[in-house]
Amino acid sequence: MNLVIDIGNTLLKVAVFDNTSLMKACNFKNNFILNIESILEKYPITHSIVSNVSDSNKELDCLLLKRTNLISFNQSIKIPFKNNYSTKNTLGTDRIALVSAAAIKFPFENVLIIDLGSCITYDFKNSDNDYLGGSISPGIFMRYKSLNYHTANLPLLNLKDINYFIGKSTEESIHSGVINGVIKEINGVIQQYENEFKEIKIILTGGDSKFLLKKIKNTIFAHSNFLLVGLNLLVESNKKK
Repeated sequence: MNLVIDIGNTLLKVAVFDNTSLMKACNFKNNFILNIESILEKYPITHSIVSNVSDSNKELDCLLLKRTNLISFNQSIKIPFKNNYSTKNTLGTDRIALVSAAAIKFPFENVLIIDLGSCITYDFKNSDNDYLGGSISPGIFMRYKSLNYHTANLPLLNLKDINYFIGKSTEESIHSGVINGVIKEINGVIQQYENEFKEIKIILTGGDSKFLLKKIKNTIFAHSNFLLVGLNLLVESNKKK
């Protein structure tokens, strides 16, 4: 069995796979080492991989090296697509995992992956499995937080489902600006890609994907665990035969 771990800006996401079958998926904020140890005790894990958007966690690495065959996520890892990114060493492991999932699951299709997390990332690979790049913008909570942090009087609000465009109070105006702004951005980016490429599969993933799914006009393939699937596929393709 494989243990895959995604350490993001907010949460640590963990999944256990039996070959390509998802057996368990969960999120942790605190005491994650103890939780990982519990998973290792419960499941016969043989291989593992870690995607980390920040600095590596030595305690976690030592644990996985001791208890599993840890696949090193570095420049030498075998990936299932041609990487045309000009600064390959700065491309996040989370984005590599997402594109890997798209390349293996949809090898002959144009795919735009939209990951709605702390940041909103857009990643595009074409029908030849060439990764062309994408874009990064602030996520929903980051937009709420920046309005509060960079102003004197605007409050910090939490995500709220709204059905209006014109805010009739300061709080309504903030919600409208953030939520409607993100929706307009996503629809606009999708339209730009569709203007240049034909027959694009749109994949929506990340923590805020369920909230925004019905608010986006385009036909979307939603998969909340797409990044974890990508990490597992990388484990499978990098196991020593």
